[in-house]
Amino acid sequence: MRERRFDDAAGAWRSVLAVAPDHPQALLHLGQHELLGRDPAAALKLLQRAEHVDPRNPIMPLNVAFACRAMADGEGEMAALTRSLTIDPYFFPALLAKAMFFERAGETRRAAQIFKDVLTIAPPEAQMTPELRHALRHARDAVNANADALDAYLKTALDEVRARHEGARLERFEECKEIALGRAKAHIHQPTLLLVPRLPAIPFYDNADFPRLAALEAAAETIRGELLALRDAGGEGFAPYVDHPDGAPLNQWAELNRSMRWNAFFLWKDGARVEENCRRCPKTAALLAQVSMADMPGYAPTAFFSVLQPGAKIPPHTGVTNARLIVHLPLIVPQGCGFRVGNVTRPWREGEAWVFDDTIEHAAWNDSDRIRIILIFDVWNPLLSAAERELVCALLSATRSYYGEIAPASF
Repeated sequence: MRERRFDDAAGAWRSVLAVAPDHPQALLHLGQHELLGRDPAAALKLLQRAEHVDPRNPIMPLNVAFACRAMADGEGEMAALTRSLTIDPYFFPALLAKAMFFERAGETRRAAQIFKDVLTIAPPEAQMTPELRHALRHARDAVNANADALDAYLKTALDEVRARHEGARLERFEECKEIALGRAKAHIHQPTLLLVPRLPAIPFYDNADFPRLAALEAAAETIRGELLALRDAGGEGFAPYVDHPDGAPLNQWAELNRSMRWNAFFLWKDGARVEENCRRCPKTAALLAQVSMADMPGYAPTAFFSVLQPGAKIPPHTGVTNARLIVHLPLIVPQGCGFRVGNVTRPWREGEAWVFDDTIEHAAWNDSDRIRIILIFDVWNPLLSAAERELVCALLSATRSYYGEIAPASF
């Protein structure tokens, strides 16, 4: 069968069946062979016997459903699919067949809802046969077409309501609608180290919550000048941002590990001021000291110039804790650079800072032919109380003390 010599395989399975008349695999494969030979009635008898001798295997009633479909027996087909999914509600091929059943019956909306479930539980395409990959692409097309149809259906009702709230900020609702339509993902906090519960998952915060940022933006030219002086001096002190030790799992960082495609010049790192680097950028260091960076001994603040080379991409990832937020101040940003947090994508504008929650999935790219450089540092989440901040610091410090050398090496 692996050699696709199906007639020879059928002969071998008949020999098996002659010795063991209730052999379930022999019955299954001979039934499938009869289906290929376009004799669904003969196939159905063999497949029903296979289901009878192996009643807990969802593959058996699924193939009975295929035989019923070939015989135009819709009732029998749905009954067999129901038996298959009763055995295993997450049996991907049976769920796919059920969606296609409703699609053939003209119930496209019901089919689309099931196709959406199919896409949720489908294994990686690399593990599928070409036929299943084709069916999965069809499922995705059906889901997208249904989302477009539903969006058009909703338009009249929603436009009427929007008109009553002209001028209101509706970005959050628009993202809600896209998630409801299945065209956007619901992004949540995914910290790698510490989650503070009951904090909202806000991709980008309002700069009004961080009044000291205005002074930093006003000094962008000064900061850029010190950055350019560093580069003109030969770039000493810049190092790969991603630097995992040998043997560590790299996952999405394999391409960037120990690579200058994404490199950094640290002014503060893991809570410690890098004195030599701050001495080389005294004005930038002084400005950062005035913006109330997050202060978590052994962990934060961290502040650095982040350099992304032409064509480089920072893959989707999440940060360590939502107790702090991240500030970006763009300094050198050519056209073609972008940044995404959750479902929100923004272009950088030189000299305009933003604050975001890096425990929400985010990614960056430089599709230009020039380098991109921004200043990055962390600040406290403004929704934490003074008591919570102090307790978070104590928690992190005590946890590191408990684990000693095996504690996370970097924040």
